[in-house]
Amino acid sequence: MSDAPYILVLYYSRSGATRALAEALARGVEATGVEARLRTVAPVSPDTEASLPEIPATGAVYCSKNDLRHCAGLLLGSPTRFGNMAAPLKYFIDSASDLWLNGDLIDKPAGVFTSTASLHGGQESTLLSMMLPLLHQGMIMAGIPYSEGGLNQTTAGGTPYGASHHGEHPQLDATEQALCHAQGKRIAELALKLKRTA
Repeated sequence: MSDAPYILVLYYSRSGATRALAEALARGVEATGVEARLRTVAPVSPDTEASLPEIPATGAVYCSKNDLRHCAGLLLGSPTRFGNMAAPLKYFIDSASDLWLNGDLIDKPAGVFTSTASLHGGQESTLLSMMLPLLHQGMIMAGIPYSEGGLNQTTAGGTPYGASHHGEHPQLDATEQALCHAQGKRIAELALKLKRTA
């Protein structure tokens, strides 16, 4: 197993929009020379037990706690569900209490991202609420600074709290892609800086 640092890009997606954000963020990470490890989580059943199958038919593989434990940084993404993250992602994050007890994620940089079909569908509240468990884990939150011109030009997604997409189709516009690239690059660069000073 390589000791090279990687950024975990962990997401849940139903329509493909959040997956498109994750892939754009991964390209930003990899522009720095750091590996982006794309992972997803399984759907959950009404009784909140993880659903089968254990291996997804397509797309990213399911995340393990070791993927999370050993990452140099994290980008966490979910579609908006009533202003909060989707249950499958929350289920996975809630299962990480042993990482909290061990302090495995302390001082690692993290960012969040989301997608909504409706214009005022709760992007900012979702992003802010996704930060809460990461702060409890001791992670260092980083958004997108206003030095990124796209924040002042976007007519779709993109916030200082994290990358986002607005629209009924999963295709990101050029500004959304640029903001994803910037956020992915920023988390990777922060991870490298923190690793050098550790």
